[in-house]
Amino acid sequence: MFGRRKKSGAAEDAASEAEQVVDAVDGEDADAAPRRVNLPPAPRPDGPWDISEVAKPDEGRVDLGGVFVPGVEGMELRVEVAGDAIVAATVVLRDSAVQLQAFAAPKNEGIWGEVRDEIATGIVQQGGVIDEVEGPLGWELRAQVPVQLPDGNRGVQLVRFVGVDGPRWFLRGVISGQGAVQPEAAGLLEQIVRDTVVVRGEGPMAPRDPIVLKLPNDAQMVPDGVQQEEQENSRFSGGMGQLQRGPEISEIR
Repeated sequence: MFGRRKKSGAAEDAASEAEQVVDAVDGEDADAAPRRVNLPPAPRPDGPWDISEVAKPDEGRVDLGGVFVPGVEGMELRVEVAGDAIVAATVVLRDSAVQLQAFAAPKNEGIWGEVRDEIATGIVQQGGVIDEVEGPLGWELRAQVPVQLPDGNRGVQLVRFVGVDGPRWFLRGVISGQGAVQPEAAGLLEQIVRDTVVVRGEGPMAPRDPIVLKLPNDAQMVPDGVQQEEQENSRFSGGMGQLQRGPEISEIR
């Protein structure tokens, strides 16, 4: 069942803060950092997967239209909206979260290197610190992002930006909470990224256009705090937790 986003929670707040960082980066000057263009997508022997590569994409996954997100015991799934369109999904698992968003990409070129440069430039210009490393999902950014703490003081939010280029699509993940700092907490989030299935569709899309998502056919919105007994009989009844709608955002590109 879908419910409205809870008003508190470190992992949920971290995912929201990371989204704000990405929005700010997307608006940066395109000439601010060197570009890594015309590079073909790297192999994906362990995923994430294109819809053409998976026989039963809905087996063990939640169908959100543009992506199939793995169902994991104990998780909550939030959706992010831009206007009337659902454009991202956030998996919250205990005190960690990973936000997933898929974009259209050129047929024969990967865009993660270029996007990585833009994100890094934007965060540094905000006073943050970036470390580019080769992690379990390939090249990623580990960022210390400036944030305002609840008491009004300035602090930093530790965030990992990961990305994978696929056939005519690009999948971005933003890992926050304990998963951004503790390898033992990050493993399951990384596996969620790997096991995600992307549905690009055959229609024309400009590079970086978000691949629009949808709610599952049997989803319902419920108020905060309402426990759904019917959840015990769902396909993901192993303690996945209720699916919820996340914070609205003004723009994603």
